Amino acid sequence: MKFLGLAFIVGIAFAAWACPVQSQQPSEKKVAWKSVEFAIVKFNDEAPKSWSMYHTEKKGLLLVRLWKRYLLVNVKEEEVYEIDPQTVKPAGENVEWSLADKPSEPLETPEWKTRDIGPMQQVSFRLGKNGSVLQLQIPLKMNGQPAY
Repeated sequence: MKFLGLAFIVGIAFAAWACPVQSQQPSEKKVAWKSVEFAIVKFNDEAPKSWSMYHTEKKGLLLVRLWKRYLLVNVKEEEVYEIDPQTVKPAGENVEWSLADKPSEPLETPEWKTRDIGPMQQVSFRLGKNGSVLQLQIPLKMNGQPAY
């Protein structure tokens, strides 16, 4: 009886080795995005009632929440991506989100303007050809470099 049990276990192990099950690639680990302090957001020249801005270790990438909508803003490349809000996980004052969930195509963002206004960098752009204008004011370091 012991022989049959051992043969059964060896047979199962061999079958698992000989016929591997295809496993899905694990998605990229979610990154912690920290809240940006002292930022200002304007939507069509008015402060939105509900907004947040987050940064990661990579400079020039910002995750902006406007109401229930999330936008990934790449300041260096002058690109904006619409992010599926279900892929963003709140974690206290911060959020978790993976760059692997970034859409392949950015939104159309004509009229992109970047300028320094004292201790802040102002980035403004239009969402779509005739869409709303989003303006972000992001703190600069003492040396004039972007803080985020």
